[in-house]
Amino acid sequence: MSTAIESSSSLESPPSLPPLDESASVHWTLPSLITDAPTLSQLAQNRAHDLEISTPYTQTGSYGGYSSKGDKEKQNDDSTLPSSNTSGIILRPPPPSLPQPSMTRAREAAFIFITCIAQLLSLSALNQTVAPVMVLADYFHVEDYGTLSWFSASFSMSVGTFILPAGRLGDMYGHKKIYLIGWLWFSVWSLILGFCYKSHHILFSICRAFQGIGPALLVPNAVALIGRTLPIGQKRMIGFACFGACGPLGAAIGAVFAALLADLAWWPWSFWILSIVCFVVMGLTFVILPNESVVTPALKGNQKPKFDYWGTITGVSGLVLINFALNQAPLVTWANPYIGTLLAVGVLFMVAFILVELYATDYPLIPIRGLSRDAVFALTCIVAGWASHGIWAYYLYLFLEHLRGHSALLTSAETSPVALTGVAFAFSTVWLIQRFGVSWVMFLSMTCFMVGSLLLATMPINQTYWAQTFVSVLIMPGAMNLSYPAANILMSSALPKEKQGIAASLVSTMVNYSISCGLGFAGSIDRYTIEHEAKKRGLYHGEPAPLSDRSPEIMALRLVGLRAAYWFAVALGALGMFVAFIFIIVVERRKKAQKEATPPAGNV
Repeated sequence: MSTAIESSSSLESPPSLPPLDESASVHWTLPSLITDAPTLSQLAQNRAHDLEISTPYTQTGSYGGYSSKGDKEKQNDDSTLPSSNTSGIILRPPPPSLPQPSMTRAREAAFIFITCIAQLLSLSALNQTVAPVMVLADYFHVEDYGTLSWFSASFSMSVGTFILPAGRLGDMYGHKKIYLIGWLWFSVWSLILGFCYKSHHILFSICRAFQGIGPALLVPNAVALIGRTLPIGQKRMIGFACFGACGPLGAAIGAVFAALLADLAWWPWSFWILSIVCFVVMGLTFVILPNESVVTPALKGNQKPKFDYWGTITGVSGLVLINFALNQAPLVTWANPYIGTLLAVGVLFMVAFILVELYATDYPLIPIRGLSRDAVFALTCIVAGWASHGIWAYYLYLFLEHLRGHSALLTSAETSPVALTGVAFAFSTVWLIQRFGVSWVMFLSMTCFMVGSLLLATMPINQTYWAQTFVSVLIMPGAMNLSYPAANILMSSALPKEKQGIAASLVSTMVNYSISCGLGFAGSIDRYTIEHEAKKRGLYHGEPAPLSDRSPEIMALRLVGLRAAYWFAVALGALGMFVAFIFIIVVERRKKAQKEATPPAGNV
C-alpha cells in the first residue's frame, strides 16, 4: 500500500498571518493522497475540486494552520516523510479549523504523558488480579479456575462494553471533561475495591466490573485527544506508538506492584495506592490538557453530534449478556438452561443494535456503513489476536503459580521482560507501517500471537524458565504493540476529526471485549477437557477437584486442561494470520491495479 503523508513539523501556527475571511469565496486545496486503500470518506474527499482563495494563503493539512504556497511545497518535499510507495495506511487531512495557539515541545511531551498514562494504569489495573491470582484464591477460598477468571474477565467486560458510548460522550461534551470524570470514577472504585476484603468474592467481582468503567471512559478519550490534537503524520504516529508502549509497560508495573504488596504486605493496598495515583493524575490532567475549545473549535449547526440512546441500550445490553453467559458457563456448565437463554437474548440485542446503527440513527456509535474493507480486516485481526492474548496471559500466571508453585512476586519478575520488548516493538511500529504497510504489520503481529501461545502449549511442566517461557514472554509484546497502534492509526486516519472518539472506541472495544470473551471460551474448554480426561483415568467424581487438592494425579489433569486452552489460543492466532494474509492479498492486488491504471509519466 502507498500513501503520501503530509505532516507539520510542529503544532504552531504562523503568528503574522491574515485571518480567514469566512465571507470570501473559499476553495480548500487538499493534498494529493496516493493510496492503495481509500475509505469511502477518502474517495468522496478526493473528488473535491481545486478552488481559489481570496488571500495569498492556502489551507494546509495541519489543524487550522496557514502557510504560503511556497511553504506548502516545502512541506510536501519534507525528507522526513515516508515515500509514496511504502505506507499501508490512509492518512487524510482533517477538516478545516481555526488556527490554534502554539504548543511547545515541553507541552507536547506533557500532553503525550498525561494521555498515555491512561493506557498504563488501565493495564496495571487489569493485572491487579492476574499476578496475585492464587493469593486471592486463598483469601476468598475460591476452589475453581472459573471463579478466579471472573476477577479479570469482569474488568475487561466493563472496559470493552462501556467504551462504545464513552467515545461518543467525548465527541459530544468534550474529551477532556469525560477524561476527568473517568479518572474520578477510576479512583473511587479502586478505593472501594480495597475494602472488599470484608466481603464475598462475588461482590469483589462486581466491584471489579464497576472499576472497569473508569478505563472505559479514559482510553477512547485519550486516543481521541491524541488524534485530534497531534497533526497527521509522524507526530500522531509517535503519539499512538507511545500509547501502545504503555500497554506492556503498565501490565508489568501492575503485576510487580500487585504481587509485591500481596506477598509482602496486604493485597488491598494495591487498590488503595491505585486510587491515590488516579486522583493525582486527575489533578494533573486538569492542568496539562488544553481546554476543548483550544483543541477543536465547536461544531456549528446540525454538525453537532447527538447521543445514540437506542444504540447504547441495545449494544451494551447485548455485549453484557453475551459476555456473562460465556464466562459463567465454565462455572455451571452449558447444560444449565439460563446460560443458553442469556446468550440467545444477548445475540438478539446485538442484531437489534446493528439494525439501529444502520437504519435508526444519524449518529451511530459504530459507523458501520463508513467502515472500509481495510478497517474490517484490521478489526477482525484485533479480535482474534487479543482473544488469544487474554488466554496467554491468564493461563501463564496459573501455570507458573499453581502448577509450578512459584510465588506471585517471582512470577511477576518472570513476566517483566514484556515491558522492555513491548516498548521496542511499539516504537518500531511507526517505521514498519511506513515501510511495509498495515497489512504486513498485522500479519507479523498475528504471527507473534500464534507463536507465543504455541510455545506455552508445548512447554513441559518442569522445563527451565529460560527455554520456552522466556522466549514466549519476549515474543508476545510484539503481538500487542504492533497490532494495537496499527489499528488505531488506521481508524484515526479513516474517520474525520469530529469522530475520533468513535475511532478510538471501536479499537479499544474489540481489544478488551475479545480478551474477556476469550477467557470465557477457554474456561469452558479447560473444564470439559479436565472432565473428559478424568473420566478416562477413573478420577471423575461429578465436580472438578478443588484448587487446594495438589495431588500428582489432579495436577496432571490440570496440565491437560491448560494445554487445551492454550491450543485454542494457538488456533485464534492462526485465524488472525489467515485473515491478515487475505488482507495482504487484497492490498497487493489493489496496488497492482492502481499501478496498471496509472499512465506513464511521459504520457501525462
